[in-house]
Parts: sequence; structure tokens; C-alpha cells
Amino acid sequence: MNLRLVKLKNFSGKGASVYSLYIEDANKTVFELFVKENISHKSEINDILKRLNTIGQKTGARETFFKHKEGKPSDGVCALFDIPDSILRLYCIRYGKTLIILGGGGLKPKHIRTFQEDEKLTKENYLLREISEQITKRLIDKELHITNDGFDFEGDLNFETND
Repeated sequence: MNLRLVKLKNFSGKGASVYSLYIEDANKTVFELFVKENISHKSEINDILKRLNTIGQKTGARETFFKHKEGKPSDGVCALFDIPDSILRLYCIRYGKTLIILGGGGLKPKHIRTFQEDEKLTKENYLLREISEQITKRLIDKELHITNDGFDFEGDLNFETND
């Protein structure tokens, strides 16, 4: 699958820059697909959109807004903290307080304890793990870098996955 890291300007602002992965074959970002797939949970989608707007426009990506350790150690994969009893899970990669990459997610039924018990959540989580690994390699190889102000990625923003 061919993906490109794109900045979501409607969420990005003085608090943080918000990115997602644009899927060329779908002509949509992974985050847009998440919203479309879960639009029947309108109130939870609205809560997520409000939280993302607050992160980008005001507060930045505070640690307390995320459930950490949703991926491998130090890969930055986390889940946006949800309101208790909510059933949507949105995965992202957090780079400090000023950069986040939104992935996908889905319904997290109450009867499962970990995302590995759900095929859709596992797929979405592992996609971000793979992208995080590629970003880390590119940062080390200097094919990609984060701007001095910490708000943007520059360099090779195109990715291929095995999916």
C-alpha cells in the first residue's frame, strides 16, 4: 500500500501539528476512513474531533490525552484517550507535545481486554507500528527530519507497507 504523510491543516495550529497517512488508492487519509467507518457513533466522533481541535489549536499533545504503550517500546504508538465507556479507539503516533500522526482504529467491544483480540484494531495498530519504524529509520538516515520548531516533518514523506 502506498501512503503519504500529510498535514491536516484544519486541526493543526499553535498547539500542535496533526498529520495522517493519505492512502493513494482510496484518495483519503486513514483518519478520514476511520471517521467514515464510525460515523454511526456520531457523539464519540464529535468528541474526538473536538479533542483534536483542542490539541492542535490550544494545548498541544499533552501526555495525559493519550494512552501510551500501545506499540513497541519507544515507537510512540498510543491511543487517544477516550471518555469512559466509549467504544471507539483511535491510534496515533505522538512525537512530543507538538506533532501527532493520526492512524485508524475502530470499535473496541467491551468484551475484549486487548486490541490483539480484535482483527480490525490489530491491523490499524500494526500499520502505525510499521510507519513509526520507517519514520525512525528515515530520521536516523536523515531522509526525514522534524523542523527546528518541532511542528513539521520535512523530507521523504512517502511510505510503502506490506498490506
